[in-house]
Amino acid sequence: AGALLDDPAYKAWYKSIAPNGLIPDSKKGLTSPTIDLKGGIGLWKKDLITGADDGSAGAFVVPQDTGIYEPLGRYPTVLRDLISVRQTTSDLVEYVRQVTQVNQAAPTAEANVTEYTAYTGEVSGEKPEGAMTFERVQEPVKTIAVWVPATKRALSDAAQIRGIIDQELRDDLADELENQMFNGNGVGENFTGLANQAGTLLEEYATGILPTTRKAITNLKVNGRTRPTAWVFNPADYETVELLQDTQDRYYFGGPMNSGPTRLWGIPVVESFHVAEGSAWLGNWSKAVLWDRQQATISVSDSHSDFFIRNMVAILGEMRAAFGLIRPAAFIEVELS
Repeated sequence: AGALLDDPAYKAWYKSIAPNGLIPDSKKGLTSPTIDLKGGIGLWKKDLITGADDGSAGAFVVPQDTGIYEPLGRYPTVLRDLISVRQTTSDLVEYVRQVTQVNQAAPTAEANVTEYTAYTGEVSGEKPEGAMTFERVQEPVKTIAVWVPATKRALSDAAQIRGIIDQELRDDLADELENQMFNGNGVGENFTGLANQAGTLLEEYATGILPTTRKAITNLKVNGRTRPTAWVFNPADYETVELLQDTQDRYYFGGPMNSGPTRLWGIPVVESFHVAEGSAWLGNWSKAVLWDRQQATISVSDSHSDFFIRNMVAILGEMRAAFGLIRPAAFIEVELS
């Protein structure tokens, strides 16, 4: 403004309209002539205000917290939905399993003598005797657990993190439970899983996946004396099944447009990442039982190690259960190659 008022041209124009320094009413509303300040503009130009600079309007731009949390994801668990689930209040469950069954039932004629001596024409009327044996089976309750450390400040200042931790621990337990029911080796606190149970059946690979799986159904019906309720495949193996084609390159199972229920030879199919690639399981899944002693629980304590004096806590997820096949022969492992 000072550069403009000191300019000779501006002074001359102003004096012409206001000789005594006051602009009369008749002159108000006039526009001054254009004045060339000859580079003086650099003395009064302002910096550009921009939202991209934290030293400018950007200092007032605050990110919006949506509250959305997206976890990494988990492999789905399926076995608990297939099998029988019961409860127990003991650390050891027992059940009775039939071991042998001798069926001697036969048509029997009526006796015609009081005392049978094996003379010609005599009929003893004696009924055939059958036999059966049993065994008592015990399944101990095992513990599955996992814990994570956290500071009290983190739990207090970030309320959402506690819910996230609790869910992660529960998912860890569910994942390991399914792994144990399939693959536990029976050592220590491990279940004796399906893959390591004595008495299950085996269908060896023969010419192709489809003939082998069909033979497995018959094997289970004849030697397992039961009707199968579901297949369990590793996802990679069932992909191979669904991609099978005939000699004219037509998919056996409807191809990519098939939206019907997933079945193989009329039997429902489920997929589990805990089934080893290269084999599938077929069975009457009601003959596998999980006994819940303590469903998944979450507890918090600062009594671990020196956590109390460090303002830390241990968050523990734990469950207790027993698992067993009440009839091992109701399950058959099917080789796929």
